[in-house]
Amino acid sequence: MLPPEDTFRILIATDNHLGYMEKDPIRGKDSFIAFEEILKLARREEVDFILLGGDLFHENKPSRKTLYQTMALLREYCMGDKPCKMEYLSDQSVNFPDRFASVNYQDPNYNVSIPVFSIHGNHDDPSGDGNLAALDLLSVSGLVNYFGRAKEVDEITISPILLRKGNSRLALYGLGNIRDERLHRTFIQKKVKILRPRKSSDVWFNLMVLHQNRIAHGATNYIPESFLDEFLDLILWGHEHECLIDPTMNQQQQFYITQPGSSVATSLCEGESQPKHVAILNICNNEFEMEKYPLRSVRPFVIEDLILSEIEGLRPTDSKGVIKHLNSKITDLVRQAKENWKQRMVETGEPVDANTEFPKPLIRLRVEYSGGFNSFNPQRFGQQFVEQVANPKDIIHFYRRRTYTDKKKVTAITDEQLARIIPERLDHFKVEDLIEEFLNTQKLDVLPETELIDAVRIFVEKDDRDAIKEFVAGSLDQTRGYLNNEVSTTDDSELRREASNEKKRRLERYLQTHTNRETVVIDHKPTKERSENASDVQSSSENEIAAPLKIRKTGTASKRGGRKAAATTSRPKVVAKSTRTARSRTKIVPSESEISEDDVLVEATPSENDDVEEEVIPSTSTRGRKRKATTTEPTQSSNRSAGVLSRGGRQSKLNFLSSQADNNAGEEDTFASFTSGAGNQGRRNLRRTRG
Repeated sequence: MLPPEDTFRILIATDNHLGYMEKDPIRGKDSFIAFEEILKLARREEVDFILLGGDLFHENKPSRKTLYQTMALLREYCMGDKPCKMEYLSDQSVNFPDRFASVNYQDPNYNVSIPVFSIHGNHDDPSGDGNLAALDLLSVSGLVNYFGRAKEVDEITISPILLRKGNSRLALYGLGNIRDERLHRTFIQKKVKILRPRKSSDVWFNLMVLHQNRIAHGATNYIPESFLDEFLDLILWGHEHECLIDPTMNQQQQFYITQPGSSVATSLCEGESQPKHVAILNICNNEFEMEKYPLRSVRPFVIEDLILSEIEGLRPTDSKGVIKHLNSKITDLVRQAKENWKQRMVETGEPVDANTEFPKPLIRLRVEYSGGFNSFNPQRFGQQFVEQVANPKDIIHFYRRRTYTDKKKVTAITDEQLARIIPERLDHFKVEDLIEEFLNTQKLDVLPETELIDAVRIFVEKDDRDAIKEFVAGSLDQTRGYLNNEVSTTDDSELRREASNEKKRRLERYLQTHTNRETVVIDHKPTKERSENASDVQSSSENEIAAPLKIRKTGTASKRGGRKAAATTSRPKVVAKSTRTARSRTKIVPSESEISEDDVLVEATPSENDDVEEEVIPSTSTRGRKRKATTTEPTQSSNRSAGVLSRGGRQSKLNFLSSQADNNAGEEDTFASFTSGAGNQGRRNLRRTRG
């Protein structure tokens, strides 16, 4: 048993999607019920803090009702007089770069009993005016410690949160969601730097949380596990909704990965139907132990496939017989959901009696109607199950097996196979691409095309309905101000030429100051992956619902600083031990933070040449003193310049600005191409399954 005075107890969860379907009379409270169960568990088990892996909110701009309920739950369960026994070692102004720059449980104005640390996901990422996220509101109110936000997406430096409890030390790394194609390219270009303590680095347990695609859906729209540094011990992976919370070892990098999955089903797919869990992570020195807890309040979910042509005695012309068979099948699935729910309640220690109310389940029946059968209206069919299921409008999903004729043979392709093929083709098509293609034939005199493309992207992806309007108004104001103050002529051709030149200058300034905008795509070739370390690994075969899973890592140092690990299995616990050796790094980078007198952050990204000796840079560490890094610091991105300028001017200039029909055929314009990423339709399909 791990000593409690030296053990971090961390409740891990991800993808809570608060506010999902909040207007639905049946499912509107599901996300909050599950989140409250998580908070109750954290209080009952007296954890040191809660770690969330992104997508706390379902909407980028959550409603007032959602924000109110979220803040009420956090205040009810996370505020209190219980002291936090963790010592904060790193510079809080680096970890929390807001106006208060402090962790909430050390703020004298608050009594925080259970701190909450969270990164942002793809649903609640920063956007809009001020580039703020919903988590910024919770952070400034002292309810959540929002970390892991990259200043630049083309030059990322990850500085850890350093905590100490007793003799245990924890380095917590976080990286909020960045568009997968962009982050993939940044990793390829070796512009992701991870800082780690220089001295006594082997005593730190390195935990990282990120929110990206883990499964490849294209060439670059995911983050391979091999991109992450091998010195890490455990990765908390968000964004993927299927619950794979049992730690699995990456044999190449020699770290473990846990994927808690979502706490509420946001799509009717196979991965969402699996039992949902959260876990309490116990960390003591270099050992960690994970205790799984099933979520009892999650709505039952059963999904099944049905092929009409394979049912004996069912004819395509017998439409009444088909409906009768589907009715019977849905009734069986409802019965199966109720039995599964009762069994789950009994296993978790909550027996069901006659007074226990059975929650309406989610039922999904995927029906293949090829072979002469006809489909019908699923919503009308589902009305007869309104009192039995929670999703009567989409109980049935019809799909047809499609056949394509080849010169030599005929192959059958199902809709699911087609869905896996289409995203590959849609990787080259996006709304921005269509707009750019249109703008290439319709040159604009006043509005910069690149800014317009970005405004459309924000409008589509972030649901910012004012993005295009604000961009157009700001561009016109800037052009008006320039023509009124800098141009003296009233000739329309001269005004058009000056406006075009001003547009080019604004475009150059925009590309220089908005490096975090996805305006330029750089072709790249994948580099060779690091060689796989030889390892003998035995994975755990026991997945008990409430059984704790203890994992330690053992190994010896290889020539290149790798580790060999072997996990020993015992029922119901898996126990091993970890030893680490120092790895050769090309450069030591002092952090801007105050760690301690013995700890200085160094760059942990592997170098291309492992034989290069370390370049040790002396530094002094005193509280409150800033130290300059030896590497080039990322350039901070500025906010979009709206440009509120003079609205006056000559009538001819106003007439010119109001008429933009003529094109300058001979004028050469320089614009950045916008050609990467999955298609808009593919992204929408991906959101349905990934959240």
